[in-house]
Amino acid sequence: MANERKTENLVRDELRKLGYYEKECSTRVEEQKSEIEQVKRLLKSASKTGKGGKGAPEFIVSDSSTPDFLVVVECKADIKHHESVNRDDPVGYSVDGVLHYAGHLAKEFNVIAVAVAGQTKAQLKVSTFLHPKGATAAKELRTKTGASIEAIIPWLDYIEHGTFDPAIQLLRHDELMAFSRELHDFMRDHAKLTESEKPLLVSGTLIALQNDAFAKSFDAYNPEDLQKRWFKVIKEEINKADLPQAKKYNMTQPYSTIAVAPALGKPTDAKTAAKFPKGVLYELIKDLNEKVWPFISIYHDFDVVGQFYGEFLKYTGGDKKALGIVLTPRHITDLFARLANVTKNSTVLDICAGTGGYLVSAMYHMMRQAITKDEKERIKKEGLIGVEHLPNMYALAASNMILRGDGKANLHQGSCFDPGIVATMKDQKCNVGLLTPPYSQGDEDLHELVFVKQMLDCLEPDSVGIAIVPMSCAISPHAMREELMKFHTLEAVMSMPGELFYPVGTVTCIMVWTAGKPHAVSDRKTWFGYWRNDGFIKTKHRGRIDLYGKWEAIRDRWVEMFRNREVHAGECVQQKVTHEDEWCAEAYLETDYSTITQKDFERELKKYVVFKILNQDRGEGADEEIE
Repeated sequence: MANERKTENLVRDELRKLGYYEKECSTRVEEQKSEIEQVKRLLKSASKTGKGGKGAPEFIVSDSSTPDFLVVVECKADIKHHESVNRDDPVGYSVDGVLHYAGHLAKEFNVIAVAVAGQTKAQLKVSTFLHPKGATAAKELRTKTGASIEAIIPWLDYIEHGTFDPAIQLLRHDELMAFSRELHDFMRDHAKLTESEKPLLVSGTLIALQNDAFAKSFDAYNPEDLQKRWFKVIKEEINKADLPQAKKYNMTQPYSTIAVAPALGKPTDAKTAAKFPKGVLYELIKDLNEKVWPFISIYHDFDVVGQFYGEFLKYTGGDKKALGIVLTPRHITDLFARLANVTKNSTVLDICAGTGGYLVSAMYHMMRQAITKDEKERIKKEGLIGVEHLPNMYALAASNMILRGDGKANLHQGSCFDPGIVATMKDQKCNVGLLTPPYSQGDEDLHELVFVKQMLDCLEPDSVGIAIVPMSCAISPHAMREELMKFHTLEAVMSMPGELFYPVGTVTCIMVWTAGKPHAVSDRKTWFGYWRNDGFIKTKHRGRIDLYGKWEAIRDRWVEMFRNREVHAGECVQQKVTHEDEWCAEAYLETDYSTITQKDFERELKKYVVFKILNQDRGEGADEEIE
């Protein structure tokens, strides 16, 4: 006779075999009930009968390393009772039951719901679902390759597959950005740090949390000793790298002033002491460990350090305008890697590395293609070359690469025009260049196109170099335009959304060059793309985001059109140009009148009339602000 206890024993045995019960493991398996207060509260009225009583899945699995996830398991003895036609009988079927519980728990957790039925290991039937936090319904959880999950799998595999779900990615990103705002306010009120020190405190703490011993013991130190230990662990992590001592010093030095900041140590006033008895630094480490470290350990293509830096600049203004600092959005750094067709054999150069966003995106694409250990080691040790002039920004870039397991060996602190650094860059024989130069320097010697030429001059002949620059570089006369074409070929220019760098108001375009081949020698047309709408929406408090999930399809179409040099009326065109011509799609595009309807015409006419009356430009729909 079928017995549900047998099914539960099979699940328990599988969990044990996969290491869920091991003492050194942070995973916690609870049965029929939970000691987690949030879970207890959410299940208080989750009875499967629908009468309002307490509910209790067979297994509830959690892990302190990823506190926003739960795995719940519901069992049935007979495989005939695995799933009903409408999934509306939680008492009688395992799938229906686990989805019922997931619906309650998803108010505060991302829930992986596992339904199991059967009496033997060979007979066992397993279905796996994901109910993202706040979502109205669950969906089947699949692997990154799209395969169904029909077995109980290790905790980290559940988290990896669940985390790469687009809904979870968006949710986690939003939560991370919300936390960055909270963190900025906390540091403003309690840490008493300069604007340039705030992102360093974040990056240094993330480096320290890489050290398992520190991550497990930081709460054992008193406030004075914690500051010393924090800095010591950062130095230890940096010193693990096989680097010249001078480079280690350059990486470490910016953190030294934070290590002695008085407001981070023992609270000196009664109010702070009462609120934060273990000190401000302890509170920061604890929050970053809980809310950011899980993000770091899973999203290897995400420039977390850069995101925090960008968020902090939004609130403070900082020094971004004086130094021409613009932080390139993540979807654009990823787009660059795709346009350059970065492979595991590429050697990528960024002469204005900033926080390392381009190198992070390139490394992600390269590592995805790498198969052997030697290929992965080459990427980390030789495949990523970066230069950053500002010491604090250099430390942020270095920390970004440290958090990805290496890639920092070829980061150089100094000017990309320094003869010694230039010689080193050329020795690396880079075949891909990615660049966002400093904007609006006011010094002709530091014009954006001067940086573009410097990047191209440092690449191997026939290499691809891509830069995003102000539109003025493409349409205004400048001596560097002629000099660039004298030595390099302008392959393509794409006009980008007007508020791409919001809140910095710079209209930009992407330029794609072939290095070391004069434009006249190539003697071919340049491809121009009108890429003004990337699907992102400007929203209050969140900046420009892919609110409706349009970016992936737009990105793939853009990349395909560019690679094939397609020509579409109103979207892209090929045109032979010289240094005296305008380098933008708007100058050469033809309007596709065949797609315009009477309704379109009337709508545009009304908009024009309103524009004339109000005498102001309301901007493109893609950049209208959403509350």
